[in-house]
Amino acid sequence: MSELLKIEDLTLDLNDGTRLLHGISLSVAAGETVGLVGESGSGKSLTARTVLGLLPDRAVVGGSVSVDGRSPLDRDDLRHVRRKDAAMVFQDPRAGINPMRTIGDHVTEALRLCAGLSRQQARQRALDLLTAVKLPDPVAHLGQHPHELSGGMLQRVMIAGALTTGPRLLVCDEPTTALDVTTQAEIVSVLRELCAREGMGMLFITHDLNLAGSLCDRLVVMKDGAVVEEGPATQVLTRPEADYTRRLVAATPKLTGDGGAAGAGAQDEPMLVIEGVSKTYHVRGRGDVHAVQDARVTVPRGGALAVVGESGSGKSTLARMVVGLENADSGEIRTDGVSVTEAPRGQAERLERARSVQMVFQDPYLSLDPRIPAGQAISDVLRLHHRMDAAAARARTLELLTAVGLGDEHVKARPRTLSGGQRQRVAIARALAIQPDLLVMDEATSALDVSVQAQVLDLVARIRAEQGLTLLFISHDLSVVRRVCERTVVMRRGEIVEQGPTQQLLDDPQHEYTRLLIDSVPVPVV
Repeated sequence: MSELLKIEDLTLDLNDGTRLLHGISLSVAAGETVGLVGESGSGKSLTARTVLGLLPDRAVVGGSVSVDGRSPLDRDDLRHVRRKDAAMVFQDPRAGINPMRTIGDHVTEALRLCAGLSRQQARQRALDLLTAVKLPDPVAHLGQHPHELSGGMLQRVMIAGALTTGPRLLVCDEPTTALDVTTQAEIVSVLRELCAREGMGMLFITHDLNLAGSLCDRLVVMKDGAVVEEGPATQVLTRPEADYTRRLVAATPKLTGDGGAAGAGAQDEPMLVIEGVSKTYHVRGRGDVHAVQDARVTVPRGGALAVVGESGSGKSTLARMVVGLENADSGEIRTDGVSVTEAPRGQAERLERARSVQMVFQDPYLSLDPRIPAGQAISDVLRLHHRMDAAAARARTLELLTAVGLGDEHVKARPRTLSGGQRQRVAIARALAIQPDLLVMDEATSALDVSVQAQVLDLVARIRAEQGLTLLFISHDLSVVRRVCERTVVMRRGEIVEQGPTQQLLDDPQHEYTRLLIDSVPVPVV
């Protein structure tokens, strides 16, 4: 097989002399998928960005990068590489698309400007691509703006946009992080089919070792800007040689075997009660969207309940109603015996609810104020809710950052200087700072690599045991759900179709949709 991508002894230094990449060498052949795995901050994304010449300002690059014989480090070759040879799908879809333009504008722009298609031809090609990535209503989506689509749907748009010019090499930076397991399976199937049919090579960055093992031919493991191990995917996952790789494999949650949630801390007294709650959105031109229909859920104090389902199933809407960001059309929600169905009246009631219920959102790029350093985001919460003085708040802030895998160097860091996983850890630390009775986590660990995810979940488990924390955990990762939650609710199109003890539900699912979710979980090829 001919090499589409060849990176040899790649180094990257900032203008202050800091070296971020230490002699990276890897290759991707036509029709081959190579997985790039490692922790947040290991240099995966930085390595991948060099393929399209996306370098930090005033960076000094050594070694060589070649894409189908052309170097993206050469200004004369760079435009051809970006237009014809390679395309990239980024981790955060909302950061890669103009919120003022429609989905149709985004997907057809390259087709008209680079491929020379007419407006009608570009529209038809865009519809074909949106259909290929399994969007439910491609015609309607062409006229919508990004804020009208869920994170998972928007990521599918980004994948379609990357495929518009038929690149020979596709670079995917955590492209399925925001997707549920069924959509992830569909997207992976599309990508695998494209590689086989078009001879397209793919460099696939992920922290999901199960996904990497099911998709990739070879794996390259990175740590601290260097390659620590590489080889066939099966060999790396079943017989890892480096200590670091062994730790990553050990931290990866599994759908079967040991490691299920214990549930010893749950009490008989209910902490969260949802009775007959419904929510309908009235969308202009599309009629009514029934986001949640007659939901009935009870979570005992100290218990952990998972809510799983596809993107658009109503999981996040239910969570937002629990924390008061949405008002239910009907039904009642009670936390700790107090009704929170209606909006709070006055500042005192809002602060009391915030102290009782906290939420960690899915998107780490939108949950932090870009103007405020990470440490201040946490210390402000401590001073507001716990009346700490500045010195005590700083000390507690450092404790919380350390607990989620960050350190002194991140206290003054602004969100734009942090990776997606690091931002999410700051958001989790901020929520835990208040010491809430109920913590709602909406896909809060999906952006974290497996070792940090394990660290955060261990932290949440310890707080549950020590403080009786109640957890409402929304996730598309059934392996993580199995580890964290004693009970699980399955939602589809706004309805709860099945619920019960997590292990029982995974071992013997009763509803066909639950079986579909379980069958869609990626399993490494061994």
